Amino acid sequence: MPRGRTENVLTTTYDDGALTRSPDELIVEEPLSIRLDDALVATTMRTPGHDFELAAGFCFTDGLLAGAPVLACRYCGTGSAVDTEFNVVSVETGGLAPVPTPRLTTTTSSCGLCGSTTLDDLAERLAPMQATTPIPLEVLATVPERIRGEQGLFDATGAVHAAAAFDGRGTPLVVREDVGRHNAVDKVVGRLLLDDGLPADGLGLYVSGRASFELVQKAWAAGFSALVAVSAPTSLAVATARRANLTLAGFVRGNRMNVYAPEWMEG
Repeated sequence: MPRGRTENVLTTTYDDGALTRSPDELIVEEPLSIRLDDALVATTMRTPGHDFELAAGFCFTDGLLAGAPVLACRYCGTGSAVDTEFNVVSVETGGLAPVPTPRLTTTTSSCGLCGSTTLDDLAERLAPMQATTPIPLEVLATVPERIRGEQGLFDATGAVHAAAAFDGRGTPLVVREDVGRHNAVDKVVGRLLLDDGLPADGLGLYVSGRASFELVQKAWAAGFSALVAVSAPTSLAVATARRANLTLAGFVRGNRMNVYAPEWMEG
């Protein structure tokens, strides 16, 4: 399931008083239960596809691996993959990861951390990133347009977010789409993790919506140098990016953007 799944649903269209019936392509949204060494850690609503990346990326950005390597990812864990409809993924470390504490509620396709981690708690787990050569602002400004051409699911349904890793020249390296912004980011991070591409030194992370605290947290955990969002950040996202020494740009549209972190950049 590399691309994500869609379904055609018959719908009624109202257009200037006229009613017509036609099929509409909709994105599929299903729950994914993520298990770490067979212990349930979370259930998230996601777009099926790239599920191993999502599960591995979630465990990594949530700090559950604690440095343990991912030895394998597999469907099932509570039954056969067919019986669980490919909606359960186990991330295996051979017992090297600490025994996780599961989340008490289902993670929706929009919420991410849901307030479970504060900035001070995060700073205890993650050190500020080392200074690197920043990606030029003129490069960051080109990223949304470069990613836009690779958002096939959005073109088909208009109902998904995109995340992407890009290099210092703005070239997209990994692009993923999902109904959840944080899921799309976890899929990108998971792909880099499984390819031994973390920390993401010198790379940037793009998100197609707003820059919330949990997305900055995931960018920090993965070691990205910059986070580019087409919409606004939250105040906590800005505070987190500044604590992390992460470049944070919002409202990146055309040749204009707001740079929120670091606190001041020379022209």
